[in-house]
Amino acid sequence: MNYSGNDASYKEFQGKDKFRLVGYSEASPINDNKLKAAGKVYLVGAGPGDPELLTLKAYKLLQNAEVVLYDSLISDDILQMIGVKAELIHVGKRANCHIASQSQINQKLVEHAQKGSMVVRLKGGDPFIFGRGGEELQVLSDNQINYEVVPGITAASGCSSYAGIPLTHRDFAQSVRLITAHQKQQETIDWHSLAAEKQTLVFYMGLLRNKVISDSLIKHGLNAKTPVAVIENGTRENQRVLTGRLDQLSELVEENDIQMPSLILVGEVVALSKQLAWFNTTGEVKASTESAMRVLSA
Repeated sequence: MNYSGNDASYKEFQGKDKFRLVGYSEASPINDNKLKAAGKVYLVGAGPGDPELLTLKAYKLLQNAEVVLYDSLISDDILQMIGVKAELIHVGKRANCHIASQSQINQKLVEHAQKGSMVVRLKGGDPFIFGRGGEELQVLSDNQINYEVVPGITAASGCSSYAGIPLTHRDFAQSVRLITAHQKQQETIDWHSLAAEKQTLVFYMGLLRNKVISDSLIKHGLNAKTPVAVIENGTRENQRVLTGRLDQLSELVEENDIQMPSLILVGEVVALSKQLAWFNTTGEVKASTESAMRVLSA
């Protein structure tokens, strides 16, 4: 199973679950001697789950990393791309279950970088969109640690695309709002502005607050019949997309036993999913790891 393209190719190595990027990584190695001596942290976005959505730069870094601190939402398929010599440290957070506090994560990043290691901080989606990437870089900057940021496809873009829901559409939505339902301080969401028409709302980490979301939007003037979607495990082989009306949001979540990770979309564009849905629409299971290794193979 090979991947071939103009600039690089994937090739199987060290067992069926491990493969490397030939040409691309060897042509421009990242961890040169000067970098290794100084230590550096790479803040890397892993995308929404499908390993084929990982960027080439992210893949190259994972292959060369000496230490990888990764979140709970990182799929096994992507973890299998990490070089065999890397030290893996799970620092994930889920609702009411934090393996490591943010201050502990910050400390680990600084400590490993100060030892001269090439460190990858691997985050789901994009590290600068509700990923606390900015907070971690502030700590690195305060400690004079070198760093780079590698963007990833954020859940809003990836999950909506795989659900057949365009975030913008000239007829239905001229703007997109990305909102985290998990606030550092309570009651800071401007529900009045979110209830405006002709926009798409994407709620991250909103599953446990689904009733607050629907009730607040309706209370502030958004039509109760506005289309809504809940996307569970977006872009992954077990993706589920449940659609209904805003006033049915809690019912959708409870009756279908929706689990995290999930994304909530609100807006007229959601209605287009019936026409535009393309991923797993026939119940076919996508073998993500195998597919990632064979795409465009000769």
